[in-house]
Amino acid sequence: MQEDYINIILADDDEDDRMFFTDAFEDLKMTTKVQTFNDGVYLMDYLNSTEATLPNVLFLDLNMPRKSGLECLQEIKQDPKFKDIAIAIYSTSASEEDIENTFVQGANIYIKKPSSFKKLKKVLSEVVTINWQYHTNNMNKDNFLLRL
Repeated sequence: MQEDYINIILADDDEDDRMFFTDAFEDLKMTTKVQTFNDGVYLMDYLNSTEATLPNVLFLDLNMPRKSGLECLQEIKQDPKFKDIAIAIYSTSASEEDIENTFVQGANIYIKKPSSFKKLKKVLSEVVTINWQYHTNNMNKDNFLLRL
């Protein structure tokens, strides 16, 4: 019998952030499979490959070399095969402009990277347990930025 995993992908060029992210999910003991990519080019190559397992939730760092999170978001939103992926922007930036841009481009939620491991776990467990079907039907800018 196959277990129901929540497939999660993080694209982030910061190695420490990737490590904290995967550690947090291990700590949370949720049935998740977490993959990480260190830039947007690798991420898009993977998503477009035939053997890709599409994630339920994709966490995108905005500022990455070669291809930014915003560029990935735009590409993903233009391709119908990715329509079921919930996209969480995961960034150190909390600039109104970044939040506005990613909202307009169709991201599902915006998360400012938490300052502590404990907060990170809280954020991740919250994002992964969101009922995205319901959440995206009622999208507005107020529930776009995850505030904890």
